[in-house]
Amino acid sequence: MKGRTIALDSWQGRDAAALIVDGVLQDLLIDSDAPRPGALYRAIANRPVKGQGGMFLTTPDGSAYLRQVKGLTPGEALLVQVTGYAEPGKALPVTTRLLFKSRYAIVTPGAPGINVSRLIKEDDLRDAVLEAAHEALMDEPLPEGAGLILRSSCATADPDDIADDVAEMAALATKVLADATGGAELLIEGDGPHALAWREWTDPADLDSEPGSFARHGVDEAIDALRRPRVALGQSHSMMIEPTTALVAVDINTGGDTSPAAGLKANVAALRDLPRQLRLRGLGGQILVDPAPVPKKDRRQLESVLRAALKQDMIETVLAGWTQLGLMEIQRKRDRLPLKDLL
Repeated sequence: MKGRTIALDSWQGRDAAALIVDGVLQDLLIDSDAPRPGALYRAIANRPVKGQGGMFLTTPDGSAYLRQVKGLTPGEALLVQVTGYAEPGKALPVTTRLLFKSRYAIVTPGAPGINVSRLIKEDDLRDAVLEAAHEALMDEPLPEGAGLILRSSCATADPDDIADDVAEMAALATKVLADATGGAELLIEGDGPHALAWREWTDPADLDSEPGSFARHGVDEAIDALRRPRVALGQSHSMMIEPTTALVAVDINTGGDTSPAAGLKANVAALRDLPRQLRLRGLGGQILVDPAPVPKKDRRQLESVLRAALKQDMIETVLAGWTQLGLMEIQRKRDRLPLKDLL
């Protein structure tokens, strides 16, 4: 099935959203009971962590950890935002660099100025987007010292929709920033799967929000496949993706292919699909890839393949390099819960 489809449904009683492109599952969001990234708290500074340059905070949903100590005193109230999911037994990762993010606009407290996405290149279109934003800000100004980012999705949006989005985010930021004193409190919940799908999957797509959409578009079968560590890559090539407590291990295999270029072909196929597999499985942190045997001279080509694949991925991921044993080291932000924990 050609084209893009967004399916909004539920999975085992939880809200869920799936993005299918040309019949292949490209992204999957399933709700959880954990605090969502983007949630904004008024937290209370608790105690600094000696030697780590951070501080524990108290929130209504448990302990949070802020990588900052300078200028903070125990008992002080401050506004923080959840940046990702916490590993079991660890505190929520938070930041004081708040973002009020929607489909077309991002309000940035502490970072003044109005900026338009670099992906919007045409001068006339940039001017039209800026004009819509300025009209909205005349009625609903930004908080003092805050800035505005107009996202790439503005390129195909109606000016009235852009203006409404800018005004809504400006008003929300003003309200929250004025509520910085008091006890520990959840001020804004992070977006759930359906809201995230609307916010982030902005390219034109068919929408199926009727019950049973996952079954109609083959999402149920794709989720069942994600339960298994083995990923078939065509021919006889495959890779195994196995998360452990410390890291995610990825093993690339040529199978029964004995041709001279078998290792290179298997590695290229695996690295092209790896960001999608990590995204769908909700895996992050330290990732070690054990490639199929290839000469050292091919390593640069493999790096280029992986970096090209990562450009299509929204999750912050860094290729750290190669180990002495010939393993690829990757560091990936934990912005989702592992799928195995949700299922």
